[in-house]
Amino acid sequence: MDVKRLNAMANDIAAYFASEPDREAAIAGIVNHIRKSWDPRMRRQITQQSADDAAGLIELARAAIDRLTLPPDSGPPGM
Repeated sequence: MDVKRLNAMANDIAAYFASEPDREAAIAGIVNHIRKSWDPRMRRQITQQSADDAAGLIELARAAIDRLTLPPDSGPPGM
């Protein structure tokens, strides 16, 4: 899939969760949605692209994509 389309999809999900007052809950919601709804190839592609260049991702989407590489039950970094 085109990386621009993946970025747009991730940004749309992040925009939905942006109204969540708890930033960590918003990020967790984005990660959970992507893990459950996206094909593994899509997740690999966006995490690889994100590692190379985060251009096109809004801050909340970028934080979620960074966390996407962690095991599902690991929680936010530093906890």
